[in-house]
Amino acid sequence: MTRRRTVLSMEQALSLPYATLRFAQLGWRVIRIESTPTGEGLPGDPNRYIGSRLTNDDSGDDRRSYFVAPNVGKEAIALNLKDPRGQQVLQRLIDELDVDVFCCNTVPSRYESLGIAPSLLRERFPRLVWAGISAQGPRYPKAPGYDPVIQAMSGFMEVTGPRDGPPTLTGIPVIDLKAGDELYANVMLALLDRTDTGLGREIHVSMLQAAASWLITVLPLVDFHCRPDEITRAGNEHRKFIPTNVYPVRDGFVYLAIGSDVQWRRLTAIPKFATVGNEVRRTNEGRHAEREAIHRDMAAVTARHTADEILADLGQATIPATRILDIRQVRELPQLREKLTRTTLPDGRSVRMQPSAVDLGDDASAPAELPFAPRYGQHTRSVLREAGLADADVAALFDAGIAA
Repeated sequence: MTRRRTVLSMEQALSLPYATLRFAQLGWRVIRIESTPTGEGLPGDPNRYIGSRLTNDDSGDDRRSYFVAPNVGKEAIALNLKDPRGQQVLQRLIDELDVDVFCCNTVPSRYESLGIAPSLLRERFPRLVWAGISAQGPRYPKAPGYDPVIQAMSGFMEVTGPRDGPPTLTGIPVIDLKAGDELYANVMLALLDRTDTGLGREIHVSMLQAAASWLITVLPLVDFHCRPDEITRAGNEHRKFIPTNVYPVRDGFVYLAIGSDVQWRRLTAIPKFATVGNEVRRTNEGRHAEREAIHRDMAAVTARHTADEILADLGQATIPATRILDIRQVRELPQLREKLTRTTLPDGRSVRMQPSAVDLGDDASAPAELPFAPRYGQHTRSVLREAGLADADVAALFDAGIAA
């Protein structure tokens, strides 16, 4: 039987909790480390206190709505890693719990003072995979970073929003999630390599670099002497493929995407859209020359019909198109409804959450049920005992403020 992997993660906010959630979804053990109370604010991960309270008693006070989904299926302990005694406890946990992966997402300038520097931990535990997320990587050790700031810094805001509008954030924290996926993927690669070498690896995920790796459709164009409008905001249009845009219908809007000249011919073969075609527009290059006129002509056609009428024709022609769905509608899509993960609140209510990213194995159609997100320090005592500490020693750590 395959041994269950163990991940010890000093995590907060979203990027790393999202990454370790993916391990929890595989059935791995994930133990999140938070700091002991400092007296300067609410204890632990600030995200614990973001969003609405989920219960009427204090059991939900540190597990509010924004915190739950990235942290289901985990255990939570609180350690003071500023104190050498807390660092000794950390090393004991790595040893006694046979930890495979240590993760963190604090600024690199704090690695040494917290006793979590990769050189220190991997020297003592050479099989350990050490993985960190930071704003700009260890060469910029003091740089803080949140997703919106990195979106601004990496060009994402510059290419998002209406052509004549201001730079705009994406509606989802895509850089947090991109960084989390990069950590997840590279930890998997390191564990695979470890089966051959017997050694772990040091992994550094820079949010800025991870974000810039997604600029594949715009950044290389700079050296191709592109026009300015090719690497800035385009609203709901695609910069290259025309027509790809939002169009009005009698009962709302539809989005359609023409990705080739063949699809354009299929579109203009539909009687409703026959008037949109002409000889110039037969190629995507020609359609670029008449971009604005095409969008006006398309909108004039779609506005005369309902979404169902337009989508029926486009579906028959195998042209990608859809209504624009809100989040409640997405949750009810038949393609996703049975894929949603779930958790159960302390009062017994079931909560539907986002699906896993991919299906694995024969049980792919069954929704995964994960334990509710842990309270602050909920598992500190039990985990310390599991690491071989006697009750008196655990109590002494609590009394000294090393554990909470």
